[in-house]
Amino acid sequence: MTLEADSLAERRRLKRRVRFWRIGAILLAVTAIIFGFATYNRDFVAQLGINPHVARISIEGFIGDDKQQLNLLSSLAENENVTGVIVHINSPGGTTAGAEALYAELRKLDEKKPVVAVFGTAATSAAYLAGVAADHIIARGNTITGSVGVILQWAEVSELLKSWGINMREVRSGDLKAVPSPFTPPDPASQALIQELVRESREWFVGLVAERRNLSPNELVPVRTGKIYSGRQALEAGLIDQIGGEDDALAWLQAERGVAEDIMIIEWKADDSSESSVLMKSVIRFAASAFGIPADRIALLLGDSHSLNQLDGLVSLWHPSRH
Repeated sequence: MTLEADSLAERRRLKRRVRFWRIGAILLAVTAIIFGFATYNRDFVAQLGINPHVARISIEGFIGDDKQQLNLLSSLAENENVTGVIVHINSPGGTTAGAEALYAELRKLDEKKPVVAVFGTAATSAAYLAGVAADHIIARGNTITGSVGVILQWAEVSELLKSWGINMREVRSGDLKAVPSPFTPPDPASQALIQELVRESREWFVGLVAERRNLSPNELVPVRTGKIYSGRQALEAGLIDQIGGEDDALAWLQAERGVAEDIMIIEWKADDSSESSVLMKSVIRFAASAFGIPADRIALLLGDSHSLNQLDGLVSLWHPSRH
């Protein structure tokens, strides 16, 4: 019995050793393949984020207070291997405060790297504000853009409550406290307060557009109305610089900012805000593909998860009328 037990224990130890060396051999082989391939493949090295390149980032959907996105822009500004940035914008807008933070961070980036904005289907309101932070703006001829200004909306349901026999009671510390309210129609003082708030924010927005786009007071007259433009109309109005797409953005960087002719474009995302992160994720993807792991599963493992947090407040947003 003792011999059998010793033999069983020895077999188990042997299996553990074999398993250990197999795993070690696989890791060593993967490492050798990756770095061997990287040594002879410049494109692969660039994709790891350790060669000079132009960074591509995307601003899409509702613009809010996205700290990951702001951190990404800050990381791009400090990365010595990023020689230029192409910002793809496809958004109807978002919160005015969120746009202010995004604009400020893009301006900091623009002070260190040449930045080109490329507008997609729509780049209006807060999204257009993000665009004017760039050195150069490119849009498609049929891009919807403009809609410069802000809006404050709320549902006023006092008549509906009355029909249900509901009376709202409240005690305020001041006449203008908690206005606008959904439960009472605004009185003249409340309406004036709201209008002044919107007007002041609009002047801030229009002032930035005038400064960045070098528009005269006469050229700003239609812009102040908050109207939307097609890309072609925006070009004529001075709101953008060129009709085109990403190829034109890269050509502009090369012609006007001295970016190398053979430079690669690498997409950066909010969770890829450091070279080590880019390197690690590229290694994981390469190793996974070598072992036949489906790309969609790796995407789920490494993918982004963005939550949309919309707060009450001023918004700079365009949308088609619901009437």
